[in-house]
Amino acid sequence: MADLRVDTKSGMLHGVRQIASPNFDSRPAGVDADLIVVHGISLPPGEFGGPWIDRLFTNSLPIHEHPYFAVAASGRVSAHLCIRRDGAVTQYVRFTDRAWHAGESCYQGRQACNDFSIGVELEGVDTLPYDDGQYQALADIVAALCAAYPSLHPARLTGHSDIAPGRKTDPGPAFDWPRARRMIAAACAQPGRT
Repeated sequence: MADLRVDTKSGMLHGVRQIASPNFDSRPAGVDADLIVVHGISLPPGEFGGPWIDRLFTNSLPIHEHPYFAVAASGRVSAHLCIRRDGAVTQYVRFTDRAWHAGESCYQGRQACNDFSIGVELEGVDTLPYDDGQYQALADIVAALCAAYPSLHPARLTGHSDIAPGRKTDPGPAFDWPRARRMIAAACAQPGRT
């Protein structure tokens, strides 16, 4: 995945699967993304694979398929990207648009993180280790984003739990932040990157 490139005109990441979510809107005038938020997601909770994340982000989750789906389908949510357990990446919202991933949130005194962030979901749960391919995909994505958008920097990477403490716990204690930061630094140091 190291050859990932962002088309800044379209706001799309080349080389990944694309599924358009209707759950987005415009960022406030004059606001660029300058933060990357890492999330964890599994549907149903604790289960991996299947079409359910795509279905959640496209408002087509079948509420009778699983008891949790009625709760999950009641909100309109999205993320810019999702990294599956095998490292496969799907983009749902253009980076230039505001995805609905953070909810009520605050980062360094700034409220409403959706306004100025890019949301990256990792398929996983708080208590199980994330997959090697997910760390590599995240590192390559952060490097591509930072190369494309001067407002982004690898140091401005945080978890959902950090911007919504007490309300959210993801990506959870199983996410290895030191490893992720090392791999991101290495990916950003490659020739042609930030």
